[in-house]
Amino acid sequence: MYTALYRAYRPEVFDEILGQEHIVKILKNQIATDSTSHAYLFCGTRGTGKTTTARILAKGLNCIAEEGGRPCGRCSVCRSIKEGTYLDVIEIDAASNNGVDNIRELRESIKYPPASGRKKVYIIDEVHMLSSGAFNALLKTLEEPPEYVVFILATTEPQKLPATILSRCMRLDFRRVPESVLIKGMADICAKRSIDVSEDALRIIAANADGSVRDGLSILDQCIAGGESIVGAKDVLEFLGASGEETFTELTDLVRKGKTADALILTDHVLSDGKDVRQFMRDWVNHYRNLLMAKFIRDPQDVINMSVENIDRIRKQSASIELADINRGILELSQTMREAKWSTQPRILLELAVVNLSSNLRSAAGSGFAAPAAPQVQMPAPAPAVSAASAAPAGMPDTAGRAPDVGTETGADLYKKKNADETPGAAAQEMTGREAERTGAEGFDLDELWKAVFEDGEAAKGSFYIIGSGGHLTSVGEYDFTVVADSEPVKRHAEKNRELLESLMEKHTGKRRTMNITLAGTEVSAGGMSVEDMAREAESVLGINVEIK
Repeated sequence: MYTALYRAYRPEVFDEILGQEHIVKILKNQIATDSTSHAYLFCGTRGTGKTTTARILAKGLNCIAEEGGRPCGRCSVCRSIKEGTYLDVIEIDAASNNGVDNIRELRESIKYPPASGRKKVYIIDEVHMLSSGAFNALLKTLEEPPEYVVFILATTEPQKLPATILSRCMRLDFRRVPESVLIKGMADICAKRSIDVSEDALRIIAANADGSVRDGLSILDQCIAGGESIVGAKDVLEFLGASGEETFTELTDLVRKGKTADALILTDHVLSDGKDVRQFMRDWVNHYRNLLMAKFIRDPQDVINMSVENIDRIRKQSASIELADINRGILELSQTMREAKWSTQPRILLELAVVNLSSNLRSAAGSGFAAPAAPQVQMPAPAPAVSAASAAPAGMPDTAGRAPDVGTETGADLYKKKNADETPGAAAQEMTGREAERTGAEGFDLDELWKAVFEDGEAAKGSFYIIGSGGHLTSVGEYDFTVVADSEPVKRHAEKNRELLESLMEKHTGKRRTMNITLAGTEVSAGGMSVEDMAREAESVLGINVEIK
């Protein structure tokens, strides 16, 4: 009968364990000096060797070899433990034996010394599945077991264990196995089996295994099950439903150049071939990650596990793409992946991400924030305002249209005010073309103001970049300001950071204003102050009656 690779090549001695040298060193030394702990807690992600190491430790505690290190893997005890017939090594699956009664039975069995070995070893797998009552029943026994008893607890979720359990165990954390180590291990198995697997194929398998030896061997097992004489990268990609690196290189170039139609067609071709949508997004965001690494690291092969040809392709593309585009690609795809996790239509979300990435290019100046797009909506007329010059009571200073003096020069750096000595005609002559278009009703230069707000926001909160890249300041009124978002995720992020945005606008304009946030292509909705509210505030500030027409 055929045995799966991860079972057939399970390590039998410490030296065969992959990627856990720090743990192997500790356990080998403890066995050699007879200083083992009474209780161990093995933590780590799936497939990193927790249960396998527990069995090897049990062998080492009972191995009868006279020479060489323990365990030897050859004596009767080692073979018996491997076969699961050794009476003094008891494995318990806490997922199905998680009640108080199960732990009480365990406590009763502990009273009896080992039948033939030196130590009686209890391996409790998935220990975090025990009930609270079972944990309480285990506490005292775990703290002071008989000298011939050793507990080995294994879990993928140590945070679910009570602190009282954690404090009674020696904790050893299993790391994800490096891809290079996993590739070498799989190559050795292929050599023993006379299986011809290309190096690129092993790289792809290792990348998708995510540090799990068991997952890597399972993928390899399924790839060679097809009976192909040579397993290449294409075979692995077809099995995983993934795409080659050249696909993501081309797609990234298309969205960077704003070729939305071509990018959507390429995406459709890939997905129509049966590629998994979620896997496609994971691979694409990893491509952006590789571009980011190549941007800063001279020898990216140290952190990018790819063939030399693909690394060269990554390096060339990274040199031609702006850092801002890489950052936005990572953020957009990460958000899409989160939304697609529970969606019944992940393909639509991916296509929307393609549209968002290709239609919001960075400014050629490389200013670090999104160039304001031409408004696609008809902005409603500003709320009715009262002329302070005509309505202000006698004796009240004329402050309309001017931010109060807050003792800083920030305002002068950010916006252009009409000089008090200038005539309206002279001011109009100065404000021409782009300036006139991007100057708000209050006299602020909207581009400069938004840039300053964006820079301060990004310094205060890293994720503020989302707002700066996909949001545009379109107007600043007496009591409010309006931001148009390019996409729904940007709109939601702006709403989430409303307090910060309003605070930054107050800092740079000298007055607290309410933010209006709208999605491009929809009507502007006030973010907290209606026209009536604005009129009431004007009455309160100016001491006059305001009539809304």
